[in-house]
Amino acid sequence: MAVRTQQKERTRRAIAAAARELVVENGEVTMPAVAARAGVSEATAYRYYPDLVTLLRETVGDTWPAPAELVPLDGVDDVAERVARVATAFCARTVAHQVTVRHIVAASVAGGGTRAAHRFALIEHALAHVPASPARAALATRLAVVISAESLFTLLDLCGLDPEAATAALRETAVAVVAGS
Repeated sequence: MAVRTQQKERTRRAIAAAARELVVENGEVTMPAVAARAGVSEATAYRYYPDLVTLLRETVGDTWPAPAELVPLDGVDDVAERVARVATAFCARTVAHQVTVRHIVAASVAGGGTRAAHRFALIEHALAHVPASPARAALATRLAVVISAESLFTLLDLCGLDPEAATAALRETAVAVVAGS
């Protein structure tokens, strides 16, 4: 491998490592912060990753545990209980890493591309025992509106709830969606 190619790969790895470190630390995850942590200019970071969402999607997706690891549901057959547990775990994880999640949501809303949506994997995990059907698909869609960072942040920021109350409200709403389906 040519020296220049090796340098580019080291720079790319340094940027990715910096992003991962900031996410794990729940630090400020912005391109300037990532670039500073990586020891490169912001312009250099953007040469390797066109936007923050792309950087995070490519480098930190594996920091989110697999659904079965995050929410063990062995022996839980009641769909409402499965959804309640998934909603609670989603909220806990989102609150614990909300600085990063808020940056990702903001960047994707501002046109920074698509973002990983871990809620869909969690919802599928909760609904694993429900046979495939149009009704199941509709339920998953309705749950995606409720079990989301946007919904949680609405409860925290606009409704003024503390994290525990926001989690309870989101969980109860998700269970109500199941009951109404």
